[in-house]
Amino acid sequence: MGVLSMQSGISRRKFSFGLSAAGLLGASAVSAHPFTLPEHFLPQLVNTRQPNWLPGDVHVVPDEFHLYFMLENGRAIRYGVGVGRTGLYESGVFTVARKAEWPWWRPTNAMIRRNPEQYARFADGMPGGPNNPLGARALYLYDDDGHDTYLRIHGTNAPSTIGSAVSNGCARLTNEHVIDLYPRVDVGARVHLYPKVTTA
Repeated sequence: MGVLSMQSGISRRKFSFGLSAAGLLGASAVSAHPFTLPEHFLPQLVNTRQPNWLPGDVHVVPDEFHLYFMLENGRAIRYGVGVGRTGLYESGVFTVARKAEWPWWRPTNAMIRRNPEQYARFADGMPGGPNNPLGARALYLYDDDGHDTYLRIHGTNAPSTIGSAVSNGCARLTNEHVIDLYPRVDVGARVHLYPKVTTA
């Protein structure tokens, strides 16, 4: 993909327009959870060197556990993510059809069949809130025929899962980071989920 080492002279601590990770999120948001993420999973301005990655689009590279929100001229804000585990991750190009703050959640029928002990009790859904698996914000991904794929980009209150393949197929950010990403992504934005190559 050519996106493994992309900082290209941009300081990890101070971006060219004067923002740090704390500047993106607010100092309190960066330190709001007790788990300390590795620095490369904190929001950073990077140069993707991908001229075909269009501003406003989102790219998830699962082998890196990084999500890129594209700016101008190949620049992007990069976030750390967790991705779907083996057999559940789905690559492709999708559209953000809707967005929700503190979203309602219901496990899919497939999730209930796979693990009824964990999910059957939520068959009627779960209201949004800090204990909801979708976290603080969710972006809903639809296919080109306008059908809900049940894939989401969403928050999590389990920051230790960032950088791992543990989900039922969705991409997850910390709640702090998804709150930062959420207003940047417009309904109609294209989301590119790249195939796994090395990630288990």
